[in-house]
Amino acid sequence: MEARTHTGRLDELLHEVRRQMSRGAGADPRPVLDWLGRQIDADVALVGGAGAVETSTERFPRQILPSLAPTLARLSGGQLAAAATERGALQVRLEALGPHAPRPVLVVAGASAPTLEAASLVSHAGSLIALLDRAQDADTTFRGYQYKARQLRFAVFSALLAGDLTLARRMTTGAVPALLDAERLRVYLLHCPPEDRDRLAQTYQDGSGYHGTGLMVHCPAFKEHLICLVAEGSGVADGADVADGPGVVGESADEADGRFDDEPDTGRHDTGRHDVADDPETAHGQGAVLRRLVRDNAHYALGISSPYPLGATAEAYGQALHALAAARHTPERMAAYLGRTPLVPLLPHTEASAWAHALLRPLGSTPRATLDITRLAVTFPRSAVARLLDISRNTVSHHLSRVEATLGLDLGDVRTRAALDLAFCLTGGQPDGGFGARGGRPVPTLDELFRTEPAHAWAREFLRPLQDIRGRDLRTTLCAWIDANTDAQRTARHLGLSRNTVRAHLRAAEHLLSRDLLTTGSGIHDLVHALHIAGLPPAD
Repeated sequence: MEARTHTGRLDELLHEVRRQMSRGAGADPRPVLDWLGRQIDADVALVGGAGAVETSTERFPRQILPSLAPTLARLSGGQLAAAATERGALQVRLEALGPHAPRPVLVVAGASAPTLEAASLVSHAGSLIALLDRAQDADTTFRGYQYKARQLRFAVFSALLAGDLTLARRMTTGAVPALLDAERLRVYLLHCPPEDRDRLAQTYQDGSGYHGTGLMVHCPAFKEHLICLVAEGSGVADGADVADGPGVVGESADEADGRFDDEPDTGRHDTGRHDVADDPETAHGQGAVLRRLVRDNAHYALGISSPYPLGATAEAYGQALHALAAARHTPERMAAYLGRTPLVPLLPHTEASAWAHALLRPLGSTPRATLDITRLAVTFPRSAVARLLDISRNTVSHHLSRVEATLGLDLGDVRTRAALDLAFCLTGGQPDGGFGARGGRPVPTLDELFRTEPAHAWAREFLRPLQDIRGRDLRTTLCAWIDANTDAQRTARHLGLSRNTVRAHLRAAEHLLSRDLLTTGSGIHDLVHALHIAGLPPAD
Protein backbone atom coordinates (compact mmCIF):
# COMPACT_ATOMS: atom_id res chain seq x y z
CA MET A 1 0.00 0.00 0.00
CA GLU A 2 2.80 2.45 0.91
CA ALA A 3 4.58 1.67 -2.36
CA ARG A 4 1.41 2.40 -4.33
CA THR A 5 0.92 5.65 -2.40
CA HIS A 6 4.51 6.68 -3.09
CA THR A 7 4.12 5.84 -6.79
CA GLY A 8 0.90 7.85 -6.92
CA ARG A 9 2.68 10.85 -5.44
CA LEU A 10 5.43 10.59 -8.03
CA ASP A 11 2.79 10.40 -10.76
CA GLU A 12 1.35 13.69 -9.46
CA LEU A 13 4.79 15.22 -9.57
CA LEU A 14 5.38 14.05 -13.13
CA HIS A 15 1.96 15.36 -14.13
CA GLU A 16 3.00 18.84 -12.94
CA VAL A 17 6.21 18.60 -14.95
CA ARG A 18 4.31 17.52 -18.06
CA ARG A 19 1.90 20.41 -17.59
CA GLN A 20 4.71 22.92 -17.42
CA MET A 21 6.60 21.46 -20.37
CA SER A 22 3.49 21.44 -22.57
CA ARG A 23 2.50 25.05 -21.99
CA GLY A 24 5.84 26.39 -23.28
CA ALA A 25 5.83 29.35 -20.87
CA GLY A 26 9.07 28.59 -19.03
CA ALA A 27 9.76 26.60 -15.86
CA ASP A 28 7.91 27.57 -12.67
CA PRO A 29 9.19 25.71 -9.58
CA ARG A 30 6.61 27.23 -7.23
CA PRO A 31 3.84 24.63 -7.95
CA VAL A 32 6.38 21.85 -7.33
CA LEU A 33 7.40 23.41 -3.99
CA ASP A 34 3.76 23.82 -2.96
CA TRP A 35 3.06 20.18 -3.89
CA LEU A 36 6.12 18.99 -1.94
CA GLY A 37 5.19 21.09 1.11
CA ARG A 38 1.73 19.53 1.22
CA GLN A 39 3.07 15.99 0.87
CA ILE A 40 5.66 16.18 3.66
CA ASP A 41 4.01 18.81 5.90
CA ALA A 42 6.91 21.25 5.70
CA ASP A 43 7.85 24.57 4.13
CA VAL A 44 10.24 24.67 1.19
CA ALA A 45 12.39 27.31 -0.53
CA LEU A 46 14.57 27.34 -3.61
CA VAL A 47 17.70 29.39 -2.95
CA GLY A 48 19.70 30.56 -5.96
CA GLY A 49 23.43 30.36 -6.41
CA ALA A 50 23.84 33.93 -5.10
CA GLY A 51 22.09 33.06 -1.83
CA ALA A 52 18.77 34.79 -2.56
CA VAL A 53 15.41 33.06 -2.39
CA GLU A 54 14.08 32.51 -5.90
CA THR A 55 10.71 31.13 -4.76
CA SER A 56 9.22 29.45 -1.70
CA THR A 57 6.06 28.22 -0.08
CA GLU A 58 4.00 30.94 1.58
CA ARG A 59 5.07 30.33 5.22
CA PHE A 60 8.72 29.46 4.70
CA PRO A 61 10.75 30.96 7.61
CA ARG A 62 13.23 33.15 5.72
CA GLN A 63 14.77 34.38 8.97
CA ILE A 64 16.76 31.13 9.24
CA LEU A 65 18.66 31.70 6.00
CA PRO A 66 21.38 34.11 7.25
CA SER A 67 22.60 31.50 9.72
CA LEU A 68 22.61 28.89 6.95
CA ALA A 69 24.79 31.02 4.65
CA PRO A 70 28.06 29.05 5.14
CA THR A 71 26.32 25.74 4.47
CA LEU A 72 24.47 27.17 1.50
CA ALA A 73 27.77 28.43 0.07
CA ARG A 74 29.37 24.98 0.34
CA LEU A 75 26.36 23.32 -1.26
CA SER A 76 26.17 25.89 -4.04
CA GLY A 77 29.90 25.65 -4.70
CA GLY A 78 29.84 21.85 -5.03
CA GLN A 79 31.66 20.92 -1.78
CA LEU A 80 28.52 19.27 -0.39
CA ALA A 81 25.58 17.47 -2.01
CA ALA A 82 23.19 17.58 0.98
CA ALA A 83 23.11 18.58 4.63
CA ALA A 84 20.78 18.40 7.63
CA THR A 85 20.74 20.73 10.63
CA GLU A 86 18.52 22.34 13.26
CA ARG A 87 17.47 25.94 13.65
CA GLY A 88 15.57 26.37 16.87
CA ALA A 89 12.52 24.09 16.78
CA LEU A 90 12.91 23.50 13.05
CA GLN A 91 14.52 20.51 11.39
CA VAL A 92 16.22 21.73 8.19
CA ARG A 93 17.31 19.66 5.22
CA LEU A 94 19.33 21.20 2.39
CA GLU A 95 19.99 19.58 -0.98
CA ALA A 96 21.99 20.99 -3.90
CA LEU A 97 20.41 20.76 -7.36
CA GLY A 98 22.08 20.34 -10.70
CA PRO A 99 25.62 19.51 -11.78
CA HIS A 100 27.13 22.97 -12.35
CA ALA A 101 28.23 25.52 -9.75
CA PRO A 102 26.88 27.82 -8.57
CA ARG A 103 24.06 25.37 -7.85
CA PRO A 104 20.62 26.27 -6.52
CA VAL A 105 19.76 24.70 -3.16
CA LEU A 106 16.46 23.23 -2.02
CA VAL A 107 15.82 24.08 1.67
CA VAL A 108 13.14 22.13 3.59
CA ALA A 109 12.11 23.29 7.08
CA GLY A 110 9.67 21.29 9.26
CA ALA A 111 8.74 20.50 12.82
CA SER A 112 10.35 17.05 12.58
CA ALA A 113 13.07 15.41 10.56
CA PRO A 114 11.74 14.04 7.25
CA THR A 115 11.04 10.32 7.04
CA LEU A 116 12.83 8.19 4.47
CA GLU A 117 9.83 8.48 2.19
CA ALA A 118 9.70 12.25 2.65
CA ALA A 119 13.44 12.53 1.98
CA SER A 120 12.92 10.52 -1.20
CA LEU A 121 10.15 12.91 -2.32
CA VAL A 122 12.44 15.88 -1.58
CA SER A 123 15.16 14.36 -3.77
CA HIS A 124 12.72 13.56 -6.58
CA ALA A 125 11.21 17.04 -6.46
CA GLY A 126 14.67 18.60 -6.42
CA SER A 127 15.76 16.54 -9.42
CA LEU A 128 12.69 17.57 -11.39
CA ILE A 129 13.18 21.22 -10.48
CA ALA A 130 16.75 20.92 -11.71
CA LEU A 131 15.52 19.36 -14.95
CA LEU A 132 12.94 22.10 -15.41
CA ASP A 133 15.65 24.69 -14.80
CA ARG A 134 17.94 23.07 -17.36
CA ALA A 135 15.08 22.86 -19.82
CA GLN A 136 14.43 26.57 -19.33
CA ASP A 137 18.12 27.34 -19.83
CA ALA A 138 18.10 25.26 -22.99
CA ASP A 139 14.98 27.06 -24.20
CA THR A 140 16.58 30.44 -23.48
CA THR A 141 19.71 29.37 -25.34
CA PHE A 142 17.61 28.11 -28.25
CA ARG A 143 15.69 31.37 -28.48
CA GLY A 144 18.96 33.30 -28.36
CA TYR A 145 20.40 31.13 -31.13
CA GLN A 146 17.30 31.59 -33.27
CA TYR A 147 17.47 35.35 -32.78
CA LYS A 148 21.16 35.50 -33.72
CA ALA A 149 20.61 33.20 -36.70
CA ARG A 150 17.78 35.45 -37.82
CA GLN A 151 20.03 38.50 -37.49
CA LEU A 152 22.80 36.84 -39.49
CA ARG A 153 20.39 35.77 -42.23
CA PHE A 154 19.17 39.34 -42.51
CA ALA A 155 22.77 40.62 -42.62
CA VAL A 156 23.51 38.24 -45.50
CA PHE A 157 20.36 39.41 -47.28
CA SER A 158 21.35 43.06 -46.72
CA ALA A 159 24.78 42.42 -48.21
CA LEU A 160 23.18 40.76 -51.23
CA LEU A 161 20.78 43.69 -51.61
CA ALA A 162 23.81 45.97 -51.74
CA GLY A 163 25.41 43.68 -54.33
CA ASP A 164 28.36 42.95 -52.02
CA LEU A 165 28.91 39.20 -52.42
CA THR A 166 32.33 39.37 -50.77
CA LEU A 167 30.86 40.86 -47.60
CA ALA A 168 28.09 38.24 -47.59
CA ARG A 169 30.69 35.45 -47.71
CA ARG A 170 32.99 37.08 -45.15
CA MET A 171 30.25 37.39 -42.54
CA THR A 172 29.43 33.67 -42.93
CA THR A 173 33.00 32.34 -42.73
CA GLY A 174 32.94 28.78 -41.40
CA ALA A 175 29.31 28.19 -42.34
CA VAL A 176 28.82 29.68 -45.79
CA PRO A 177 25.22 29.05 -46.90
CA ALA A 178 24.79 27.04 -50.07
CA LEU A 179 22.86 29.96 -51.52
CA LEU A 180 26.11 31.94 -51.89
CA ASP A 181 27.54 29.22 -54.15
CA ALA A 182 24.58 29.39 -56.55
CA GLU A 183 24.78 31.08 -59.95
CA ARG A 184 21.36 32.66 -59.62
CA LEU A 185 18.51 33.05 -57.23
CA ARG A 186 14.84 33.84 -57.20
CA VAL A 187 13.17 35.87 -54.48
CA TYR A 188 9.94 34.37 -53.22
CA LEU A 189 8.04 36.92 -51.14
CA LEU A 190 5.56 35.20 -48.83
CA HIS A 191 2.70 37.20 -47.34
CA CYS A 192 1.54 35.52 -44.13
CA PRO A 193 0.35 36.38 -40.61
CA PRO A 194 3.28 37.92 -38.67
CA GLU A 195 3.09 35.28 -35.96
CA ASP A 196 3.72 32.54 -38.54
CA ARG A 197 7.10 33.85 -39.65
CA ASP A 198 9.11 32.46 -36.72
CA ARG A 199 7.45 29.07 -37.02
CA LEU A 200 8.10 28.81 -40.74
CA ALA A 201 11.71 29.96 -40.52
CA GLN A 202 12.41 27.45 -37.74
CA THR A 203 10.51 24.58 -39.36
CA TYR A 204 12.60 24.68 -42.53
CA GLN A 205 15.89 25.72 -40.92
CA ASP A 206 18.87 23.39 -41.19
CA GLY A 207 21.55 22.71 -38.58
CA SER A 208 23.69 25.64 -39.70
CA GLY A 209 20.91 28.20 -39.26
CA TYR A 210 20.14 28.54 -42.96
CA HIS A 211 17.56 26.77 -45.15
CA GLY A 212 19.41 24.32 -47.34
CA THR A 213 20.00 26.12 -50.64
CA GLY A 214 17.65 28.91 -49.59
CA LEU A 215 17.31 31.62 -47.00
CA MET A 216 14.21 32.76 -45.11
CA VAL A 217 14.46 36.34 -43.85
CA HIS A 218 12.03 38.28 -41.68
CA CYS A 219 11.28 41.58 -43.39
CA PRO A 220 11.80 44.21 -40.66
CA ALA A 221 9.82 46.85 -42.53
CA PHE A 222 6.64 44.90 -43.31
CA LYS A 223 5.66 42.46 -40.59
CA GLU A 224 3.53 40.29 -42.93
CA HIS A 225 6.44 39.55 -45.29
CA LEU A 226 8.80 36.59 -45.16
CA ILE A 227 11.54 37.06 -47.78
CA CYS A 228 12.70 33.74 -49.20
CA LEU A 229 15.83 33.58 -51.35
CA VAL A 230 15.98 30.34 -53.32
CA ALA A 231 19.05 29.15 -55.22
CA GLU A 232 18.58 28.81 -58.94
CA GLY A 233 20.99 27.55 -61.57
CA SER A 234 22.82 24.68 -59.88
CA GLY A 235 19.90 22.38 -60.59
CA VAL A 236 18.54 23.73 -63.86
CA ALA A 237 16.41 21.23 -65.69
CA ASP A 238 17.44 20.02 -69.13
CA GLY A 239 16.31 22.39 -71.82
CA ALA A 240 15.22 25.05 -69.35
CA ASP A 241 15.33 28.60 -70.58
CA VAL A 242 17.03 30.58 -67.82
CA ALA A 243 17.65 34.06 -69.07
CA ASP A 244 19.59 37.00 -67.71
CA GLY A 245 17.08 39.79 -67.71
CA PRO A 246 13.78 40.56 -66.04
CA GLY A 247 10.59 39.35 -67.61
CA VAL A 248 11.90 35.85 -68.30
CA VAL A 249 10.78 33.14 -65.96
CA GLY A 250 13.28 30.31 -66.32
CA GLU A 251 12.49 26.82 -65.18
CA SER A 252 14.75 24.89 -62.86
CA ALA A 253 14.24 21.61 -61.13
CA ASP A 254 12.98 23.59 -58.18
CA GLU A 255 10.66 25.75 -60.29
CA ALA A 256 9.24 23.18 -62.69
CA ASP A 257 5.97 22.93 -60.80
CA GLY A 258 5.44 26.68 -61.18
CA ARG A 259 4.50 26.59 -64.88
CA PHE A 260 1.57 28.71 -65.92
CA ASP A 261 -1.16 26.34 -66.99
CA ASP A 262 -2.85 28.69 -69.44
CA GLU A 263 0.22 29.47 -71.54
CA PRO A 264 2.66 27.49 -73.66
CA ASP A 265 5.94 26.74 -71.94
CA THR A 266 7.99 29.34 -73.76
CA GLY A 267 9.77 30.65 -70.70
CA ARG A 268 8.42 34.18 -71.31
CA HIS A 269 5.31 35.54 -69.63
CA ASP A 270 4.49 39.04 -70.73
CA THR A 271 0.73 39.06 -70.28
CA GLY A 272 -2.15 37.05 -68.94
CA ARG A 273 -2.97 35.42 -65.64
CA HIS A 274 -0.41 34.25 -63.14
CA ASP A 275 -1.81 30.81 -62.40
CA VAL A 276 0.72 28.39 -60.92
CA ALA A 277 0.01 24.75 -61.71
CA ASP A 278 0.98 21.58 -59.93
CA ASP A 279 3.41 18.96 -61.17
CA PRO A 280 3.74 16.23 -58.51
CA GLU A 281 6.68 14.60 -60.24
CA THR A 282 8.86 17.65 -59.81
CA ALA A 283 7.31 19.21 -56.71
CA HIS A 284 10.39 19.50 -54.53
CA GLY A 285 12.73 22.15 -53.19
CA GLN A 286 12.07 25.36 -51.32
CA GLY A 287 9.94 26.88 -54.06
CA ALA A 288 7.60 23.90 -54.03
CA VAL A 289 7.38 24.09 -50.23
CA LEU A 290 6.36 27.74 -50.40
CA ARG A 291 3.73 27.06 -53.05
CA ARG A 292 2.28 24.24 -50.95
CA LEU A 293 2.10 26.58 -47.97
CA VAL A 294 0.05 29.05 -50.01
CA ARG A 295 -2.26 26.35 -51.33
CA ASP A 296 -2.85 25.07 -47.81
CA ASN A 297 -3.35 28.46 -46.09
CA ALA A 298 -6.05 30.81 -47.30
CA HIS A 299 -4.38 33.86 -45.72
CA TYR A 300 -1.06 33.36 -47.53
CA ALA A 301 0.07 34.83 -50.85
CA LEU A 302 3.29 34.46 -52.83
CA GLY A 303 5.14 36.67 -55.30
CA ILE A 304 7.98 35.14 -57.34
CA SER A 305 10.75 36.98 -59.16
CA SER A 306 12.58 35.98 -62.31
CA PRO A 307 15.98 34.30 -61.81
CA TYR A 308 18.78 36.81 -61.22
CA PRO A 309 22.50 36.70 -60.49
CA LEU A 310 23.22 37.01 -56.77
CA GLY A 311 24.61 40.50 -57.28
CA ALA A 312 21.21 41.65 -58.57
CA THR A 313 19.23 40.51 -55.52
CA ALA A 314 17.75 44.01 -55.14
CA GLU A 315 16.19 43.79 -58.61
CA ALA A 316 14.80 40.33 -57.85
CA TYR A 317 13.34 41.60 -54.57
CA GLY A 318 11.65 44.48 -56.39
CA GLN A 319 10.13 42.04 -58.87
CA ALA A 320 8.85 39.84 -56.04
CA LEU A 321 7.16 42.87 -54.44
CA HIS A 322 5.29 43.61 -57.66
CA ALA A 323 4.40 39.95 -58.19
CA LEU A 324 3.03 39.72 -54.65
CA ALA A 325 0.79 42.74 -55.28
CA ALA A 326 -0.68 40.90 -58.26
CA ALA A 327 -0.85 37.55 -56.44
CA ARG A 328 -3.06 38.87 -53.65
CA HIS A 329 -5.81 39.58 -56.18
CA THR A 330 -5.81 36.19 -57.89
CA PRO A 331 -7.75 33.08 -56.81
CA GLU A 332 -4.51 31.09 -56.54
CA ARG A 333 -2.80 33.83 -54.47
CA MET A 334 0.44 33.08 -56.35
CA ALA A 335 2.07 35.06 -59.13
CA ALA A 336 5.37 35.24 -60.93
CA TYR A 337 6.66 38.58 -62.10
CA LEU A 338 5.09 39.95 -65.27
CA GLY A 339 8.21 40.65 -67.27
CA ARG A 340 8.36 44.05 -68.93
CA THR A 341 11.42 45.95 -70.00
CA PRO A 342 12.22 48.64 -67.40
CA LEU A 343 12.25 52.29 -68.38
CA VAL A 344 15.89 53.11 -67.50
CA PRO A 345 17.67 51.26 -70.35
CA LEU A 346 15.24 52.73 -72.89
CA LEU A 347 16.23 56.34 -72.20
CA PRO A 348 19.05 57.89 -74.27
CA HIS A 349 22.08 56.99 -72.22
CA THR A 350 24.24 60.11 -72.49
CA GLU A 351 21.37 62.57 -72.10
CA ALA A 352 19.75 60.62 -69.25
CA SER A 353 23.05 60.39 -67.39
CA ALA A 354 23.63 64.12 -67.81
CA TRP A 355 20.15 64.90 -66.45
CA ALA A 356 20.53 62.52 -63.49
CA HIS A 357 23.99 63.76 -62.49
CA ALA A 358 22.89 67.37 -62.79
CA LEU A 359 19.96 66.68 -60.46
CA LEU A 360 22.08 64.83 -57.90
CA ARG A 361 25.29 66.87 -58.15
CA PRO A 362 24.44 69.02 -55.08
CA LEU A 363 24.54 65.80 -53.04
CA GLY A 364 28.16 65.11 -53.98
CA SER A 365 29.46 65.84 -50.46
CA THR A 366 26.49 64.29 -48.65
CA PRO A 367 27.39 61.46 -46.22
CA ARG A 368 26.84 57.96 -47.56
CA ALA A 369 24.40 57.17 -44.74
CA THR A 370 22.18 60.05 -45.82
CA LEU A 371 22.24 58.88 -49.43
CA ASP A 372 21.38 55.31 -48.44
CA ILE A 373 18.46 56.50 -46.33
CA THR A 374 17.25 58.75 -49.13
CA ARG A 375 17.37 55.96 -51.72
CA LEU A 376 15.15 53.84 -49.49
CA ALA A 377 12.85 56.69 -48.48
CA VAL A 378 11.97 57.71 -52.04
CA THR A 379 10.41 54.25 -52.43
CA PHE A 380 9.26 53.10 -48.99
CA PRO A 381 7.37 54.91 -46.21
CA ARG A 382 9.60 56.59 -43.66
CA SER A 383 8.38 54.34 -40.86
CA ALA A 384 9.35 51.29 -42.94
CA VAL A 385 12.81 52.74 -43.61
CA ALA A 386 13.27 53.30 -39.87
CA ARG A 387 12.38 49.68 -39.11
CA LEU A 388 14.52 48.40 -41.96
CA LEU A 389 17.62 50.25 -40.73
CA ASP A 390 16.79 49.97 -37.02
CA ILE A 391 16.85 53.71 -36.48
CA SER A 392 14.20 56.16 -35.31
CA ARG A 393 11.73 57.79 -37.66
CA ASN A 394 13.01 61.17 -36.45
CA THR A 395 16.51 60.19 -37.61
CA VAL A 396 15.15 59.32 -41.05
CA SER A 397 13.32 62.65 -41.22
CA HIS A 398 16.47 64.52 -40.18
CA HIS A 399 18.49 62.98 -43.04
CA LEU A 400 15.73 63.67 -45.55
CA SER A 401 15.38 67.28 -44.40
CA ARG A 402 19.09 67.73 -45.15
CA VAL A 403 18.58 66.36 -48.68
CA GLU A 404 15.50 68.52 -49.25
CA ALA A 405 17.41 71.64 -48.24
CA THR A 406 20.37 70.70 -50.44
CA LEU A 407 18.28 69.96 -53.54
CA GLY A 408 15.53 72.52 -52.95
CA LEU A 409 12.93 69.77 -53.41
CA ASP A 410 9.95 68.49 -51.44
CA LEU A 411 10.35 64.75 -50.89
CA GLY A 412 6.76 64.62 -49.72
CA ASP A 413 5.69 65.02 -53.36
CA VAL A 414 5.25 61.72 -55.22
CA ARG A 415 6.49 63.13 -58.54
CA THR A 416 9.64 64.44 -56.87
CA ARG A 417 10.31 61.06 -55.32
CA ALA A 418 9.78 59.33 -58.65
CA ALA A 419 12.22 61.66 -60.42
CA LEU A 420 14.80 61.29 -57.67
CA ASP A 421 14.50 57.51 -57.73
CA LEU A 422 15.00 57.53 -61.52
CA ALA A 423 18.11 59.66 -61.10
CA PHE A 424 19.51 57.28 -58.48
CA CYS A 425 18.88 54.34 -60.83
CA LEU A 426 20.62 56.10 -63.71
CA THR A 427 23.70 56.98 -61.65
CA GLY A 428 23.95 53.82 -59.56
CA GLY A 429 23.37 55.94 -56.47
CA GLN A 430 26.56 57.98 -56.99
CA PRO A 431 25.79 61.73 -57.22
CA ASP A 432 29.26 62.71 -58.47
CA GLY A 433 29.72 60.78 -61.67
CA GLY A 434 32.14 63.11 -63.37
CA PHE A 435 29.64 64.45 -65.90
CA GLY A 436 30.32 68.03 -66.64
CA ALA A 437 28.43 70.46 -68.79
CA ARG A 438 28.46 68.17 -71.88
CA GLY A 439 30.77 70.40 -73.91
CA GLY A 440 28.69 73.52 -73.27
CA ARG A 441 25.41 71.91 -74.28
CA PRO A 442 22.52 72.46 -71.88
CA VAL A 443 21.43 69.61 -69.66
CA PRO A 444 18.24 68.01 -71.04
CA THR A 445 15.02 68.15 -69.08
CA LEU A 446 13.08 65.11 -67.94
CA ASP A 447 10.34 66.00 -70.43
CA GLU A 448 12.88 65.87 -73.24
CA LEU A 449 14.02 62.41 -72.13
CA PHE A 450 10.43 61.22 -71.94
CA ARG A 451 9.44 62.44 -75.41
CA THR A 452 11.53 59.78 -77.12
CA GLU A 453 9.73 57.01 -79.01
CA PRO A 454 11.16 54.17 -76.85
CA ALA A 455 9.83 55.91 -73.74
CA HIS A 456 6.41 56.37 -75.33
CA ALA A 457 6.34 52.72 -76.39
CA TRP A 458 7.20 51.70 -72.82
CA ALA A 459 4.41 53.87 -71.40
CA ARG A 460 1.85 52.51 -73.87
CA GLU A 461 2.77 48.94 -72.98
CA PHE A 462 2.73 49.71 -69.26
CA LEU A 463 -0.73 51.30 -69.35
CA ARG A 464 -2.25 48.91 -71.92
CA PRO A 465 -3.80 46.55 -69.30
CA LEU A 466 -5.98 49.47 -68.12
CA GLN A 467 -7.91 49.56 -71.39
CA ASP A 468 -11.38 48.07 -71.81
CA ILE A 469 -12.07 47.58 -68.11
CA ARG A 470 -15.79 46.81 -67.67
CA GLY A 471 -17.46 50.05 -66.62
CA ARG A 472 -14.58 51.31 -64.51
CA ASP A 473 -12.16 53.94 -65.66
CA LEU A 474 -9.17 52.87 -63.62
CA ARG A 475 -6.86 55.17 -65.53
CA THR A 476 -8.91 58.21 -64.51
CA THR A 477 -8.71 57.11 -60.90
CA LEU A 478 -4.95 56.58 -61.13
CA CYS A 479 -4.40 60.01 -62.70
CA ALA A 480 -6.47 61.67 -59.98
CA TRP A 481 -4.66 59.66 -57.29
CA ILE A 482 -1.25 60.82 -58.50
CA ASP A 483 -2.53 64.41 -58.82
CA ALA A 484 -3.71 64.12 -55.19
CA ASN A 485 -0.23 62.99 -54.15
CA THR A 486 -1.54 59.43 -53.56
CA ASP A 487 -4.09 60.62 -51.01
CA ALA A 488 -7.11 58.33 -51.45
CA GLN A 489 -9.46 60.64 -49.53
CA ARG A 490 -8.63 63.67 -51.70
CA THR A 491 -8.93 61.49 -54.79
CA ALA A 492 -12.38 60.34 -53.70
CA ARG A 493 -13.58 63.93 -53.16
CA HIS A 494 -12.25 65.02 -56.54
CA LEU A 495 -13.92 62.14 -58.39
CA GLY A 496 -17.14 62.10 -56.37
CA LEU A 497 -16.48 58.53 -55.24
CA SER A 498 -16.18 56.86 -51.87
CA ARG A 499 -12.73 56.23 -50.43
CA ASN A 500 -13.43 52.48 -50.50
CA THR A 501 -14.24 52.68 -54.22
CA VAL A 502 -10.97 54.48 -54.90
CA ARG A 503 -9.01 51.84 -53.00
CA ALA A 504 -10.89 49.08 -54.86
CA HIS A 505 -9.82 50.71 -58.14
CA LEU A 506 -6.23 50.88 -56.92
CA ARG A 507 -6.25 47.23 -55.92
CA ALA A 508 -7.62 46.28 -59.34
CA ALA A 509 -4.89 48.37 -60.99
CA GLU A 510 -2.25 46.61 -58.90
CA HIS A 511 -3.32 43.30 -60.35
CA LEU A 512 -3.54 44.51 -63.91
CA LEU A 513 -0.26 46.45 -63.88
CA SER A 514 1.58 43.90 -61.74
CA ARG A 515 2.88 46.72 -59.56
CA ASP A 516 2.70 47.22 -55.82
CA LEU A 517 0.84 50.49 -55.23
CA LEU A 518 -0.64 50.15 -51.75
CA THR A 519 1.45 47.88 -49.53
CA THR A 520 4.94 49.30 -49.98
CA GLY A 521 4.27 51.70 -52.84
CA SER A 522 7.31 50.41 -54.71
CA GLY A 523 5.41 50.40 -58.01
CA ILE A 524 4.16 53.98 -57.86
CA HIS A 525 7.21 55.45 -59.61
CA ASP A 526 6.62 53.43 -62.78
CA LEU A 527 3.00 54.59 -62.76
CA VAL A 528 4.06 58.24 -62.32
CA HIS A 529 6.50 57.99 -65.23
CA ALA A 530 4.05 56.18 -67.51
CA LEU A 531 1.30 58.76 -66.94
CA HIS A 532 3.81 61.59 -67.36
CA ILE A 533 5.07 60.19 -70.66
CA ALA A 534 1.56 59.52 -71.92
CA GLY A 535 0.70 63.18 -71.40
CA LEU A 536 3.65 64.43 -73.48
CA PRO A 537 3.67 64.79 -77.27
CA PRO A 538 6.32 62.53 -78.82
CA ALA A 539 9.42 64.13 -80.28
CA ASP A 540 9.37 64.84 -83.99
